[in-house]
Amino acid sequence: MGFHVFDTYVKSKDGHIMHFDVITDKNNIENAIMFAKEWLNSIGEKDAVVTTKECRFCHTQSVSEEIEIEIMTSGYFIAKMEGCPN
Repeated sequence: MGFHVFDTYVKSKDGHIMHFDVITDKNNIENAIMFAKEWLNSIGEKDAVVTTKECRFCHTQSVSEEIEIEIMTSGYFIAKMEGCPN
């Protein structure tokens, strides 16, 4: 099954850039932005700006079973790349 990856760069409240991928089972930018905002809120970055400028469709790929379970449960998976909290 193909999962859709949205490459996302967001400025944190302290000014550094957080780079992460939103991975979902639907190629829908509005959902990807909503998921990015949900995750950002969960890490204390509720005021971060996420639009189609910061979050863009990148590609479709297969994922591990662990990530697929997370997507089927939560609707999305966040793959932290750079500048994201652990």
